[in-house]
Amino acid sequence: MQSAEVLLTPGRLVPSAYRPVLAHRVLRRLILGFAVSYLGDGMSFVAVAWLAIELAPQASAGLWVGGAVAAYTLPGVIGALAFARRLRRVPARQLLLADNVVRGVFLGVVPLASLAGVLTPTLYVVLLAVSSLLHAWGSAGKYTLLAELLPEEQRLAGNTLVSTLNFAATIAGPAIAGVLVTYTGSAFVIGLDALTYVFLAVLIARTRLPGSGRVEAVDHEAARGGFALLRSHPELLGLLTLTWFFNFLYGPLEVALPLHVTDDLHAPGTLLGLYWALFGVGAVTGGLAVGALRRLPLWPVTVAIVIGWGLTLLPFGLGAPTAATVVSFTLGGAIYGPFVALSATLMQAKAPPRHLAAMFAANSAALLTASPLGTALGGPLTAALGPRATLGASGLATVALGAAATVLLAARRGKDPRPGRP
Repeated sequence: MQSAEVLLTPGRLVPSAYRPVLAHRVLRRLILGFAVSYLGDGMSFVAVAWLAIELAPQASAGLWVGGAVAAYTLPGVIGALAFARRLRRVPARQLLLADNVVRGVFLGVVPLASLAGVLTPTLYVVLLAVSSLLHAWGSAGKYTLLAELLPEEQRLAGNTLVSTLNFAATIAGPAIAGVLVTYTGSAFVIGLDALTYVFLAVLIARTRLPGSGRVEAVDHEAARGGFALLRSHPELLGLLTLTWFFNFLYGPLEVALPLHVTDDLHAPGTLLGLYWALFGVGAVTGGLAVGALRRLPLWPVTVAIVIGWGLTLLPFGLGAPTAATVVSFTLGGAIYGPFVALSATLMQAKAPPRHLAAMFAANSAALLTASPLGTALGGPLTAALGPRATLGASGLATVALGAAATVLLAARRGKDPRPGRP
């Protein structure tokens, strides 16, 4: 593993692991496109829900918000299955290009339909759903392309750099969107998101990339074998179960939080943008602290994150002042941020090296459904309980999940008390 030494020259404070990645001319162009596209997604994180609130009848707003947020992501699971036979051998560049074209075109129809006065809640959800059909394939193409562009020893740095840009966009994107939805309208913001996808599509089309084909976008045999392997490793199956339910219980938040701002607090979109921007700041800060957690027991810290995140949602359910919930949500971001890295480290530590790729593929395929299903549940749940109670219930359920994991972990350690276990 490369050291984390840093070049301490004026204007270049760059960790050594990232220097060869940033020196790659083609990858630098792609990173620019990814950054712009991620910023658009960060803005839509607020705008998608907000436009659903504007379009839907007040009595059924929660249902339409849940449908819109789910439509922005969940159909990607359907597309991953429905188009598998046709797309699994398509070069990575074309997968990435196709996803961005589809996303840009159908999201671009949203502001046009709004201007024409024909945008209904149903049409809106349909456009979002069609725009996301190829998104799982686009993600597969993106990471396959990174694997083809970079040698093995540089792939971790490249993947980390791209994923960090995505998290950073959750800071800037919602903050910008919070202002824009207030002064220009949500449909305009979704139009900007469409333009960011068009920008990335044009950049990909105009960039000479090495030919794909050395790595398949999706290895179905590996994914099927990975599920069998996970079942044969109870500890990793337990990690997948914990992570799936953790992401599932997070889903209702994406519906309840915007409705909490509008219905409970009667506040403008700027407050929703502030919530998500500060959550992003906390998550980036927590992610950067992962290095300090490497010497800690991985399982206990992972379970503690689940419990800690649930606790930070309880002030919403208890009716705490807005300032207190803003602070709590920021702290929640710092707690939530390291979870993915810690769970991945656990899998790397426990999975047989020769099976690691197959088990990661199966793990990722299963987790793809968790948060969208939770978001879809958030609509009827918010309609039944109200936004504030839904946030509190999500927190309580998450704390209960962490408590159950703690009991199971303690029981397992009691049966197998071997020293040095993570």
